[in-house]
Amino acid sequence: MKFDKKPNKLILIAGLGLLLFILPFLTKLIVGNQYPLLIMCIIMIYIIAVTGLDILFGYCGQISLGHAAFFTLGAYTTGLLNMYFNLPLFITIPAATVLTSVLGALLAYPASKLKFHFLSLATVAFGEITYYFLYTSPGGFTRDFRGINVVGISFLGEDYLKWYFFLLFFVVLVLLGKTSLIKSRTGRAFTAIRENTHAADGMGINVRKQKIIAFTVSAFLTGLAGALYVHLIKYISPETSMQKQSVLFLTMLLFGGTASIMGTILGVVSIEVLMEAIRFLQEYQMLFYGILLLIVIVALPGGVYGGIKDLIVTIKRKKALKALNVQKAADTGKDGAE
Repeated sequence: MKFDKKPNKLILIAGLGLLLFILPFLTKLIVGNQYPLLIMCIIMIYIIAVTGLDILFGYCGQISLGHAAFFTLGAYTTGLLNMYFNLPLFITIPAATVLTSVLGALLAYPASKLKFHFLSLATVAFGEITYYFLYTSPGGFTRDFRGINVVGISFLGEDYLKWYFFLLFFVVLVLLGKTSLIKSRTGRAFTAIRENTHAADGMGINVRKQKIIAFTVSAFLTGLAGALYVHLIKYISPETSMQKQSVLFLTMLLFGGTASIMGTILGVVSIEVLMEAIRFLQEYQMLFYGILLLIVIVALPGGVYGGIKDLIVTIKRKKALKALNVQKAADTGKDGAE
């Protein structure tokens, strides 16, 4: 059985790759316009952002309710650098990720001492500070409440088919990087901290240092997502940093399932598709998020992906039990015949 798993896994990966390649062409052919491709592009950007949150919350156990601030700061950084200094995007986008990483580390330094609701309140405060700074900036250099209009990426233009493959490259790169990080010594330290901080400290893990690393990596990925998002949409406003966006990221993560790649993907795809389906009920979005969170907490504590895994395990157990009962019956029949 051990030798059969690798070929099956390779076949699954190849099939998934083929599906991802064909999907945008098929969608464009069926629908006849680029709007579904735009939604796919937004989904991939959100996968990058929620992956960052998953590293912090899912693996390291550090909750953040202000993660939209990093997303917005990444977008504003690349946009303002391009707007005021006309710097090329291959400089402004990396600069945005560096700035958000530094801010993540600076926030983590005092926040790493906090626990549970105190930590969540600190991240909420960071999000509110970011919002008011962008809304009423010194000298109005962020254009305040008006937001900023940003240029797109020239070689992509408004061809969302090109954007799809461009963003797919980033998603694959980020997910491979996440897998490598989680399997590394640092990733194991994150998991140990999540399970028991005192035990991790007793094992010789520098808990504060690892928490700062988790915040930094998480802010880096979320800032990257924001920088890509603003050049796709070509506009960003301070409202993006508000708590509603942070709750959206957290809802996506919890709904799909924490500490897993498939959970992140399922959560983002499910919530984004549902949000598009109820777009006419925009004023009730926060209510919708709250209902989804309650469903996850009560009915699916492991998220959709965790629920699927539990269902598969249950089916396998039932099959194994049934096979065992059949074998027992057969053995009993043989003994009786003898």
